[in-house]
Order: sequence, then structure tokens, then C-alpha cells
Amino acid sequence: MPTISRTKPKITWLQVVIHILGWLPLAWIPYDYFAGRLSVNPIQDIEQRLGHIAVYFLIASLACTPLYTLFGWREPLKRRRALGLYCFMVASLHVLTFIGLDYGFNLQLIGGIVLKKPYAIVGLATFILLLPLAVTSSRWWMKKLGPKWTNLHCLVYLAGVLDILHYAWAKKGNLFTLSGDILQPLLWGLLLLLLLALRLTPVRRWASGLRQKSANTP
Repeated sequence: MPTISRTKPKITWLQVVIHILGWLPLAWIPYDYFAGRLSVNPIQDIEQRLGHIAVYFLIASLACTPLYTLFGWREPLKRRRALGLYCFMVASLHVLTFIGLDYGFNLQLIGGIVLKKPYAIVGLATFILLLPLAVTSSRWWMKKLGPKWTNLHCLVYLAGVLDILHYAWAKKGNLFTLSGDILQPLLWGLLLLLLLALRLTPVRRWASGLRQKSANTP
């Protein structure tokens, strides 16, 4: 009988880095807790750290296509799903810390907070948008939904914008009036706008043409 050769999928350095960074918070935050390196309000500290990490993963997932557009680097395109799922995992821990550790799963109290605080409303909306994206991230769902899958996953752009607003309001800043503690949210917001702009068809074609022209230049 002829032997069937099966080549093992090659593990890349980017893949290793993403998985290390994805699981690192689960070791890093408990270590800081037991080492006494958290703030005087450890629950809030944990909650904020998880929120920041979720933002980083969301921005990283949105950067994959622009990286290919600008530099022709295909590897990030294969890692979008992993980045998105790590974003959802960390965001879930962020939400669980808020409703569990911070408010003891008191739904009445949580409902009152969510209705009164803009940052909580926007944060909840962001998480709700991420939920179906995480559930339908597999190839099975991609085939089952067909063209609808792409339309559904365009919600990640709205989730990115809402996440930046949540980030700014949670830090008591206001991006609309450029007041309060907004430096970090503003920088991440500008990066997000750049990444979204690079997805616009005219901009993407211009950037791709510039890359190809540069590659063909001796």
C-alpha cells in the first residue's frame, strides 16, 4: 500500500508569541496579587489590567489585514482568529471580575450601575458584539453562514470604536471634549482609526500599489 505522507503544520515564531502573550495574564496577575504588587484596590486593578489587555488584543487582530496591505506579510492573516479569541477570553475575565468580584453577582446592583454609567453601557455593548464573533469564528461557521459570515464579522469595527470609548470613560476621560485622562485611549483610538482607514478600498488599493511598486523598484 502506498504510504501517505502527512506534513506537520509549521509552528511560527509569531504563533508562539501570540499564545504566550495570550496566557501570560493568567499567570502575571495572580503573581502580582500574591506578591502584593497590586494597588490598594486590587479588584479594580485586576479589572483595569484585563480591560487594557483586551484592548491590545482587539487592536492587534484589526492590524493583521493592514500589515498585509502595507508590507505583504501574510503570517498575521493566519493569526487573526487566535488574537480575536484571546481578546474575547480576556474581555470575559474582565466582565466576570466586574460582575463577580466587584459586585458579587448582585444583578440588581449591576443593573443600576450599567444604566447609570456610560462606560458600563458601552463596555456591555462591546462585549455583546464580541460574543457572536467568538462563537462563529471557526471554519464550520464560516462555511455555514457563507457571505453572511463576513457581514457579521464587520461588527468588530464597531466593537473596536466602542471599546476605545469604554476605555476613555473608564479612565474618567472624554474623547469628545478631549478632557480628563485620555492620553492612552486617544493614542489607541488614533491607531484604530488608522487601521480602519487602511481597510477602505481606495486606501487599500493605493497602499497595495505603493508596496508593489516599491518591491519592483531595483
